[in-house]
Amino acid sequence: MLAMQHYNSSGILSPPPPSNLTTMQQEPKVEAVQRNDTRLPSNPTAAGLTMTLGILFNVVALVILAKAYNRFRRRSKATFLLFASSLVATDLAGHVIPGALVLSRYSTGIGSRADPESSFRVDTTDPDASCLFLGGCMVFFGLCPLFLGCGMAAERCLGVTKPLLHAQLVTTARTKMALTLIWLLALCVALLPCFSLGAYTYQHPGTWCFIKVMEGTGLKDLAFVVLFSGLALSSLASAFVCNTISGITLVRARLKRSCSQRRSAHSHDTEMVVQLVGIMVTSCICWSPLLIFGLMSAIRSYSDPLGIDKDTYRSLMVTGVRMATCNQILDPWVYILLRRAILRKIYRITKRQASLKGSLFRTTRWDASSFQNSEKKGVNKI
Repeated sequence: MLAMQHYNSSGILSPPPPSNLTTMQQEPKVEAVQRNDTRLPSNPTAAGLTMTLGILFNVVALVILAKAYNRFRRRSKATFLLFASSLVATDLAGHVIPGALVLSRYSTGIGSRADPESSFRVDTTDPDASCLFLGGCMVFFGLCPLFLGCGMAAERCLGVTKPLLHAQLVTTARTKMALTLIWLLALCVALLPCFSLGAYTYQHPGTWCFIKVMEGTGLKDLAFVVLFSGLALSSLASAFVCNTISGITLVRARLKRSCSQRRSAHSHDTEMVVQLVGIMVTSCICWSPLLIFGLMSAIRSYSDPLGIDKDTYRSLMVTGVRMATCNQILDPWVYILLRRAILRKIYRITKRQASLKGSLFRTTRWDASSFQNSEKKGVNKI
């Protein structure tokens, strides 16, 4: 009877059924695929080094800005310095708080290297409270620098194009009120998942959390991603327009200036606009990939499951979040390097090099012309 059970109706020998041991070995793999488990990488050294450098650079920038604010407290530059100090302080908090959570994920996820199966795993379909908090921090500390950069560009545009109106409207109290409103707006957007508009979930490789853009993206998730990316990209576009207007105005004023007092004022304006351009370029390079990749992933996941393209979109999101993290490290260098004293030194060195090249060129040209003249004289004598 048992032997006949291995034959099918056509008389061909059918393969034996899988053993219980084989079935038991396959069940964990199937369960892991069904739960979309993701393993954590086992090397937190890079994350710790990045966090340390970010903290160091932001603290140095804060010290420089604090000294400059005390020196220019009663001038028009004080408003810009207040905005800049708030931006650096926000970058510092955005680097420390999410960074500490990510490092805790790394430390929890480190398993035995000899036994990879013992590595920590996370269920991307069921985020815990720490994931929700980390996702909210990603949105809040992502929007705040972009909003602040846009506000700084608008303030400088008004100060450069309409200085009298700027003196009447812009005060320290109103600047602090504007900063509070910016932080509240970013906080309201970050808290939208608490009111069932969108959701946060673990992202590959399980060390960070963000808006649900990869799997099971619903209409509310898509709306949340569109809102987040739209606000961020609109801030970058507005900053670009304001900085362009300020730059054109300063170039025209530089061509028409005459008195030394206006030269001093325009030199301060030039320094601030150069710093704003540096902030804008850094934010565009660092944040645009995450904003665009997140929007692309959400639209694709909502319209059709990612399928075999899931690994590609995962890699894009990881690349985007790494570049966004670099923004908080590079922003302080804008204030450290693009100061008026540093710009003057760079200008003098460049001018000196240009004069040396010009003198060498003139010397070489004079030698060549004198040689030609001597040849002509020799020919005439002959």
